[in-house]
Amino acid sequence: MDVDARLPVSLFEGKTILVTGGTGSFGGYFIDYLLDKKIKEIRVFSRDELKQDDMRLRLQNSKVKFYIGDVRDRSSVDDAMPGVDYVFHAAALKQVPACEFFPMQAMQTNVIGSQNVIESAISHGVSKVVSLSTDKAVYPVNALGITKALMEKVIQSTSRKLSNGKTILALVRYGNVLFSRGSVIPLFMKLIRENKPLTVTEPRMTRFLLPLKEAINLVGFALENGKQGDIFVRNASSCSMGDLAQALKNIFQSNSEIKVIGMRHGEKMHETLVSKEELLRSEDFGGYLRLSMDD
Repeated sequence: MDVDARLPVSLFEGKTILVTGGTGSFGGYFIDYLLDKKIKEIRVFSRDELKQDDMRLRLQNSKVKFYIGDVRDRSSVDDAMPGVDYVFHAAALKQVPACEFFPMQAMQTNVIGSQNVIESAISHGVSKVVSLSTDKAVYPVNALGITKALMEKVIQSTSRKLSNGKTILALVRYGNVLFSRGSVIPLFMKLIRENKPLTVTEPRMTRFLLPLKEAINLVGFALENGKQGDIFVRNASSCSMGDLAQALKNIFQSNSEIKVIGMRHGEKMHETLVSKEELLRSEDFGGYLRLSMDD
């Protein structure tokens, strides 16, 4: 897949990379991108053996190694970590309603699991860890946002102890990646193909939308420029769900009606990428913001 990402090839040349949650939407696209580089090895870590088998059959590449495990299980993380140069931590529970109904499960994966990943990386001498967060971590109102905010705090707390250490811990934060699995655009397109009503929770609700290539560029920027505890954010446009549904109807010349079904458990009307407090210690890189951790 051509994602048109603009990352220095030298970043990955001869490196061994671990991607947690590697069979998810981001992981799959990122791995496709990495395979075009002179990379030594890519380790795909996830708990879904069927998705791993599907990826193995699709890629058929000896550079890609598969590890079945769960970030909640430190020993399985340790099994995948020896010899790794960079970790991209994408494993998470990320569906808002599911996290609302099972908040302790979200805590176990998003907080404890993240702690397992960074502690394992540190103990194995990994050079850099880039963890993926979400705009829902800013002024959080739901279990997903709260656990992701705690993940950020756990990583930054650990970073303070590693100021002169070998392992750099950085984060990226973004909203909805266009066309990612489980996101709204593939759902709307499916409903249009089936000539069914487009179910919109709240037409005025807005979300930040980021193209896939920009999500990968953001991760690469954090890898290249990240210092201890940094959070990187990409400037992104927001769109109302009503406008998005209507735009897709227009593009596909669909007669499907737009059906308002009401907000789901835990949803916010409007997300925020950066808090007012974080802006006070932000640094503008022209399209990217670096949010340094407070002292």
